[in-house]
Amino acid sequence: MANTVLKYNVSGSSSWVPYYLPEQPEQPGILGELVPKVLMLAEISSEKHNYPPKRTNQALESGLLDFDFVSPSWFPNEDMGDQFVTSEPMIQIKENIITLEDNATAWKNVDSIKGQPIGTVRGYLYHDDALFTRVDFTSEQELIKALHKNRIQAAISGDLPALYWSKKFNLPIALAAVHSDGVLVMRLRKEHKDLLPKINAAIAILKANGTIDAIIDKYINQSGLSE
Repeated sequence: MANTVLKYNVSGSSSWVPYYLPEQPEQPGILGELVPKVLMLAEISSEKHNYPPKRTNQALESGLLDFDFVSPSWFPNEDMGDQFVTSEPMIQIKENIITLEDNATAWKNVDSIKGQPIGTVRGYLYHDDALFTRVDFTSEQELIKALHKNRIQAAISGDLPALYWSKKFNLPIALAAVHSDGVLVMRLRKEHKDLLPKINAAIAILKANGTIDAIIDKYINQSGLSE
């Protein structure tokens, strides 16, 4: 166990802002900063990769990667499968139906997505995607653009990525119904379950000493995304 090197993906998406910021080593995003701190405190060596979302999921299932960060709320019945164990929660995460401001009332109930074409990010997990027709795009920023081009009427996105790209492109959106509301945990392949106590202890330290809150504040409140 002492020589274990855990392989992980830099990002489930090339633009999962503000959780990961690609090609910005000084400000790599919330998870970009937290993951190395967790592993350092846990005294676990790591190896970073950069796969697209669909390849990431395949690599985790096959063992090419050892862990990622996901929310149980993204999975049907919050079941991530027998291959994995999960850490204690690290941060809160919320997902909304997003739409143009004029259409927000039509999407205030999450049941409104049933049977409808809904913008999604290719390779992302959605706990109820059997209920609607996925219209896949490459990233959250493309969802925002597609809404304003009337290619879709509604999409599903994390609230913070959606607000970030809306502000960056000056393309207003509305956060309509909450699609999922949960926490981010480390999803770790079961063969490494003996490392979980060290990982959970590291997460607890970073919570208790304020590091996690400070990093979240750096990327959310100071960026004006908390409104």
